[in-house]
Amino acid sequence: MSDRTPYNRIHKITMDPLGLEGILRVPTKVSGIVLFAHGSGSSRHSPRNKLVAEALHKVGIATLLFDLLTEKEAQDRANIFDIPLLGERLLDATGWIKRHPDTATLPVGYFGASTGAAATLVAAASGAWEIAAIVSRGGRPDLAGQALTQVKAPTLLIVGEKDTQVLELNRLALGKLRCTKGLVVVPGATHLFEELGALEQVVHLARDWLVTHLVYTKI
Repeated sequence: MSDRTPYNRIHKITMDPLGLEGILRVPTKVSGIVLFAHGSGSSRHSPRNKLVAEALHKVGIATLLFDLLTEKEAQDRANIFDIPLLGERLLDATGWIKRHPDTATLPVGYFGASTGAAATLVAAASGAWEIAAIVSRGGRPDLAGQALTQVKAPTLLIVGEKDTQVLELNRLALGKLRCTKGLVVVPGATHLFEELGALEQVVHLARDWLVTHLVYTKI
């Protein structure tokens, strides 16, 4: 992607002995990159994540949407909740981004949904890479366990008002985070933010948080 065109290019991310596919998009004028970690039953083609990614492209932030698991691995639900495994895959993808000539010098952010949110927190807490910001959409940050206390990246948790069980788990996780943090409850929204205008609120919240910490904050 040496020409930095505004179009998507699909790259094969090789993580021995696996090859996980991702969609990398680098805008012409780019100031940061966000890696997406989806949750159970989703993939790099998630329409919700793609909507967020599109909003980020418009403000000069590159994105990588990729699958944390192979198709065969995803058939085993135990893998979907194997947070250390998912976190390690995210770190591998971050390393790939840091070696790519178009993205190597960009500040990195994470966007996670469901169990993918826990993976972003575990990966960030490892300290393997400097992470500028994290956003969780309807996530399970509680599954990150003790890693929550080690996260340094500014973290925003977004939860639907009617997603009551997940909301309570997010409140508990928020209390354990020691970084710059926030919890936003989207009025009237359920877990998938399918209500009118709910997903648009998520997009705006995520974009503003990521722009603030990737673009305007020096790391």
